[in-house]
Amino acid sequence: MAGGAAAAFTAVAAVPAGAAEGGVSFSRVQVNGGKPIVIGASGEVAAPASFRMTTTHKWKWPAVFLYRKGADRLWHAIETSDCVKVKSGVCDFNETMYFDPSVWDMRNSEAGAWKVGAEVYFKGGGGDVDDKGLTVHVKRNSRLTVNASPEPVAKGKTITVTGKVTRANWETRKYGSYGGRLVRLQFKPAGATSYTTVKEVYSNGSGNLKTTVKASKTGTWRWLYNGNTTTGPSKSSGDHVVVK
Repeated sequence: MAGGAAAAFTAVAAVPAGAAEGGVSFSRVQVNGGKPIVIGASGEVAAPASFRMTTTHKWKWPAVFLYRKGADRLWHAIETSDCVKVKSGVCDFNETMYFDPSVWDMRNSEAGAWKVGAEVYFKGGGGDVDDKGLTVHVKRNSRLTVNASPEPVAKGKTITVTGKVTRANWETRKYGSYGGRLVRLQFKPAGATSYTTVKEVYSNGSGNLKTTVKASKTGTWRWLYNGNTTTGPSKSSGDHVVVK
C-alpha cells in the first residue's frame, strides 16, 4: 500500500540509512505514544507522531513514516506541523498519520510490525532519510458480543453465556469470524467497580463462544480478548443478570 494518497511525501532513498546522514539528525521520535495502531474495517484512524529535526540545510517536507524492508510505506496521508523552533537549526514537529481502509486498499498481511523512518527534502533538491530503530505494530481491530441467559435466573441454576469474536478484514472491509481465540469470561457483582476473570474459553472455528456457570449472585457478564501481534484487544459490552 503505497504512501502518497493525500500527501507529497515519497522515498528519498529505497531503504533508510543510519542516523545523521546528509547533515540531518532526527531525535525524540514517537509514534502513537508507543502504542499499537489499531484499524477497523472502515473509518479513518489518526495516529499522532512527533519528532525533532536538527540541520543547517534549508529544508521542506519533514516527516516520520512506517516502512518494511522491500515493502511499500504504510499510510494514506500525513500532516506535519510547522517548525516549533527550539534554537537555530533545531525544530520540533507534530505529525498525524491517517489510515482509512474504507477509502484506500489495505492488505491483511500488512498487520504486524513496521519500522519507523524519518525523512526530509532539501530546498534545491536532495534530502535525507534515516532508520530510527523503532518498531510500531499495526493491528486489525477485533470485536466481541455477549449474551447471558436466562434473565432472571434462580440462585444455583445454570447461566449460559454465549458470544462471538470477530476481527476486521481490510480486504473485504467487513468483520469476519475469528476462530481459535482464547477469550476470558469475566464477572462484575452488582455494586462492584471491576471485573474478575471466571474462566477462559476458546472460540470455535466460526468465532462463536459458549460456556456455562452457576448463578450465585446478581451481576454483569462480559468477554475479554487480549489480542495478539496482528490483532487488537477487545471487550464486549456487559450483560446484566439478576439472580433471585
